[in-house]
Amino acid sequence: MPDLLPGRRLLPSPRPSASPGPSPSRRSGKRRVTVAGIALDQLSELQVADRVVAGLKRGKGGHVVTPNVDIARACARDVRLRDIVRRADIAVADGMPLVWAARVQGTPLPGRVTGADLIWSLSEAAAFYGFPVYLVGGEPGVAEQAAAELRLRHPALIVAGVCAPPYGFDASPCEVATLRAALVAAAPSLVFVGLGFPRQDLLIEELRPDLPATWFVGCGSAIAFAAGALPRAPAWMRDSGLEWFFRLATEPRRLARRYLAHDLPFALRLLTLSLLRRLLT
Repeated sequence: MPDLLPGRRLLPSPRPSASPGPSPSRRSGKRRVTVAGIALDQLSELQVADRVVAGLKRGKGGHVVTPNVDIARACARDVRLRDIVRRADIAVADGMPLVWAARVQGTPLPGRVTGADLIWSLSEAAAFYGFPVYLVGGEPGVAEQAAAELRLRHPALIVAGVCAPPYGFDASPCEVATLRAALVAAAPSLVFVGLGFPRQDLLIEELRPDLPATWFVGCGSAIAFAAGALPRAPAWMRDSGLEWFFRLATEPRRLARRYLAHDLPFALRLLTLSLLRRLLT
């Protein structure tokens, strides 16, 4: 396969897919490991892109979910949310505490894979192969700006459409039907849905039967990041597990309670339990 960028190979050659109808733990072609009670695929960002492209070439769609600590905490409280992750075709860790916990308990993951990174790498692949993309989420005008930024970096990218639905639209069958009709008419290969977990992933499960050849990516704030509407932490902070601190500093009113009162204690308990599990096995 030719390189997508000079001197850089984005996607490895597609590997044979798993046999039809595998259990959720094998849909990605690799065994899933359990971290914080949820099953995660041992895939890197490039391997996720590889799987998505291979599926699109076969005319088979899917659902990518990227759990972070907040999602893991929600799943720990509600089995229905945990089942969303279990049913996804690809589930990868968007959160360094999950990566650290997997390493501590002896079931390492290749690394963190975020929706904010996948929107760029999958758009690069989509531009190369001519796969149309669709963006759903963000404040009015944000999805359009994200589409412009993605096309600026990848001029060949086909953006089949954008939508910034109002908050709570997914509770209205009429509103969902309108979005479904727009997506079916546009026939995108990739849909990035940035509404936050679990809303985005419940919506994806509702829409997928009408678009069986489309890959949906639950991407959280990735559309806002791509548009530049939200600043992203420097790479060194992301790599060292400090992106949460950067986001807390930029959105303290919205995130202080979630991060400090809920997510941080959960992450510390998770790492402690992972270490005890490793020592006792």
